[in-house]
Amino acid sequence: MASSSDCVVIKDEEAGYDLDLFCIPKHYAGDLERVYIPHGLILDRTERLAREIMHDMGGHHIVALCVLKGGYKFFADLLDYIKALNRNSDRSIPMTVDFIRLKSYCNDQSTGEIKVIGGDDLSTLTGKNVLIVEDIIDTGKTMKTLLHLLKQYNPKMVKVASLLVKRTPRSVGYRPDYVGFEVPDKFLVGYALDYNEYFRDLNHICVISEPGKEKYKA
Repeated sequence: MASSSDCVVIKDEEAGYDLDLFCIPKHYAGDLERVYIPHGLILDRTERLAREIMHDMGGHHIVALCVLKGGYKFFADLLDYIKALNRNSDRSIPMTVDFIRLKSYCNDQSTGEIKVIGGDDLSTLTGKNVLIVEDIIDTGKTMKTLLHLLKQYNPKMVKVASLLVKRTPRSVGYRPDYVGFEVPDKFLVGYALDYNEYFRDLNHICVISEPGKEKYKA
């Protein structure tokens, strides 16, 4: 594991951790290969991102827009850290929240086609400072499409925080403003990241096994 100027970089050769070293739900026995990012490390990195967001956006009322469903854990923990900073520092962010639900995956492949299948009226974002909170940037096509969609509603400012950014040859080159971890081109589950709706109840971020993919295939 290494660090760059904007995130923690997990190298391609990173093996992760043996499942037996962590508490893994028994119903996922055999469905996972390794623990890749332990829950405690996720929380520490999220706390640091909260400080960076406060530094950049403190004093400006923002709408924190959660991309459901995968982003909900990162969103909740990030906002908890921002609220703690609001209580304990001279600088604070007045904040409201909104939600949008998107669909871009079938099995383990990003389709690149964004489907808005839930969420509130986006016209409420007009003239607002918006922080989009996402779980993972894969190809980047989904986020670029979402940003283009939001632009039609004329928000004052839009920044994006993503827990993970995947290194993949399919990437369109999009990079969010705030990144937790840069990860290899593996299909990761846990901490609300899913495979066909399974594994959201897993605290750690793990690599799914081939038997796991087959077991929960749509």
